[in-house]
Amino acid sequence: MVVWAWLRVVLAMAVLLLPGGFPLLLAYIAVRTLRARWHDARIEAHNHGREASLRDVVASLHFKELVREARAAL
Repeated sequence: MVVWAWLRVVLAMAVLLLPGGFPLLLAYIAVRTLRARWHDARIEAHNHGREASLRDVVASLHFKELVREARAAL
């Protein structure tokens, strides 16, 4: 999406220019990953005939996936 691409550019500039840019980048990565996992959980829950919960989403996250997302964002 174009919006995510522009947000990525803005965050890259914030990391370079602002002292608090790195936590901002980490927050962006976390939100992006949670959003993608929430979408996947909703689709899977719909296929099984139940509702998706935040617990399912958070339980499916792994640290190495967050690191992979961080590398992709840079």
